[in-house]
Parts: sequence; C-alpha cells; structure tokens
Amino acid sequence: MSVIKIAKPVTPGRRGKVYVRNFDLSSDGPLKKLTKGKKKISSRDNQGRISVRRRGAGHKRRYRIIDFKLTKPSMRGVVKTIEYDPNRNVFIALVCYSDGDKRYVLATENMKKGFEINSGEEAKSEEGNTLPLNKINVGSFIHNIELHPGKGGQIVRSAGGFARLLGIDGKYASVVLPSGETRKILASCLATIGVLSNKEFKNIKRGKAGVSRWQGRRPKVRGVVMNPVDHPMGGGEGKTSGGRHPCSPTGIIAKGFRTRKSKKYSNKLIVRRRKK
Repeated sequence: MSVIKIAKPVTPGRRGKVYVRNFDLSSDGPLKKLTKGKKKISSRDNQGRISVRRRGAGHKRRYRIIDFKLTKPSMRGVVKTIEYDPNRNVFIALVCYSDGDKRYVLATENMKKGFEINSGEEAKSEEGNTLPLNKINVGSFIHNIELHPGKGGQIVRSAGGFARLLGIDGKYASVVLPSGETRKILASCLATIGVLSNKEFKNIKRGKAGVSRWQGRRPKVRGVVMNPVDHPMGGGEGKTSGGRHPCSPTGIIAKGFRTRKSKKYSNKLIVRRRKK
C-alpha cells in the first residue's frame, strides 16, 4: 500500500516536498549475496572523459543483481520481501524458489509478501508470471520484455510501466509500448505479466537541491549563459542567445530534429511510430 505524503513546511527544505510512503517495503537491508559493489565513475568513459554531464558524488550504493532472464522455469517462487533499490525507480522483490534458491525480480503493483510466481511455458497467464508472448492472453499488460530470445528482459522496466499485448501474427507478437509505439516482437520472447510497482514515483518532489546531490545529480547550467567556447548557444550581450536554435553542446538540434537512423535494422518491426 502506497500513500502520497506532503511534508509540513517546518524548514525551507521541507516546503514543497512530496514523497511516497510505502507500507509494504522491508526495513531490512538487501540480501548480501545478491549484491555487489558499485564503483563511482562520475559518468566517464574508458578514456576518463565525461560522457554524461551533471553526474557525480552521491551516496554510496550496492548494486542489486536482478534476474532479468528468469532462469528458473516451471519452479514455484514465493515473495519474501518487497525492497527499495537505489539503482532504479521500481521496487524489487526477493523471491525464494522451491529448491531454496533466492533471486531478485522486479515487483508488480499488487505484489506483496507471500505472493506466488512461476515462469515457463506451463505457467498460468497471471500477474507476476513470466511466459513466452504466444502463451499470454491477448490484451494483457506486460513488462520486462525480451527483444531476443534468451537475452533477458530489456524494455519496459521502470516504475509504473507496462506494455499491452495486441495479438499474435505468425512468429511475431504486436505490442504497444509505453511511448505509444506499436512494435513487432518475436512471439518466443519472454515477458512478465502485470504493471510495475511504484507508479506514484512521477509525483515525487525532492524539496531541496541537496536531495539531488545525494542521488548523484550535479547542478545544471543553461547553455545560453555559457561562453561561446563552452556551448553553441553561449555568448551575446545580456539575456540573448543570438537567435541560435536550441541545441546540445555538440550542436545537435534539440527541437524537432529526429536522431533515429533512417536505415536502422529494426525499422521493419515498427508498425506505428511513437507519439510526437
């Protein structure tokens, strides 16, 4: 059960703060054997250059190893805890299988302690179960969808996300993605049934800049106030950008310029483009 809370403005940092209180979350730490250390790299590439701006510092984290492939077919699993994961905006569930093995999976909105899940072609088409697309009831909400059989779920993995299965046509399944795009995916690919948890995440307001810094987000400066050497929109007298079109530091136009390759191999699998 999740409740949206508005903080009382007892301090300037609490004024305007909106957060989500979830009563199903475990207060215990993560299972240590299912975590590993996460090195802070400040968004630098293998040459040490910043490849993603405005990242760095933040609280130390441990990475939770999520079972995106769901490699325990035809084996019943029981949810032991629902936990917070600092590396993603969706909650995760610790599942204990009948052979004693434990795995982390993405939690659905109705998942709680004692919830049973299963995977494989023989599993029922119910929330939390993972099946091939051709075994799922048409019209179902799905997430954690594979794009290549056996590779593991790659798309629809964020808080409150879901796609909808439109139908099966031969070896392909038609799926409506959260962006509004209708796409064909191999019907043998796996997907998990249900809507992902923490759908109230979009309503969160941090309240103060310090919360962003704890999460590893550094301050952002507009391009128009930079010098010409730092940004294409920089320079000029006063509050002006010299009539330049909004663009990125590398000169890529930001408004209405499509960056998708016209000869991309997956174009043939897109039935309808996403909403503009």
